[in-house]
Amino acid sequence: MDWSIIEQYYPLYQQAFFLTLHIAVWGIIGSFLLGLVVSIIRHYRVPILRQIATVYIELSRNTPLLIQLFFLYFGLPRIGLVLSSEACATIGLIFLGGSYMAESFRSGLEAVSQTQHEIGLSIGLTPRQVFRYVVLPQATAVALPSFSANVIFLIKETSVFSVVALADLMYVAKDLIGLYYETDIVLTMLVLAYLLMLLPISLLFGWIERRLRHAGFGNPGTLTGK
Repeated sequence: MDWSIIEQYYPLYQQAFFLTLHIAVWGIIGSFLLGLVVSIIRHYRVPILRQIATVYIELSRNTPLLIQLFFLYFGLPRIGLVLSSEACATIGLIFLGGSYMAESFRSGLEAVSQTQHEIGLSIGLTPRQVFRYVVLPQATAVALPSFSANVIFLIKETSVFSVVALADLMYVAKDLIGLYYETDIVLTMLVLAYLLMLLPISLLFGWIERRLRHAGFGNPGTLTGK
């Protein structure tokens, strides 16, 4: 392996790495917030909004991110709405990730028994306080494994952002392969870049899950009140 070539390509990969990470972070934060709102709407069966949330989830989960990005980048300008490549990538990631996060949170909310709600209300808590202090912590603990899988999934989905002319890791790799034909070195650096991004996150979530299990969160007996 020619280290001089690696030194030559390193600045390009470094810039693309932080751009990809930046979009992934904002996309995951947006997906988390959107998914939480949608899951609450579906769990508490809010009229009208529940149907809208269901349509959104089905549309988001059953269409590829690539098509969603094409619509944002090439379709919206036809009606006069032009978005930057970075904005299209972030919105597309939030639109896709929100539906998966919503299902994760909904499974966590449904794992908390009605007894927990009733106990919270019986000791004088308001419905909002019951949700905040009783339901949400336990639901989050239950949903954490699927939440962590969704985070990793969304980061890997950033590999398609190059279709909207965004200079992310995949865009840089394809560009360098086309220009210099150093396929082995370019692909090795691409794999290492994604591994550097994903491995710490995977290890962090694994550590958090072990701590939660040790503390008793997510224990089925605890959630059902038995």
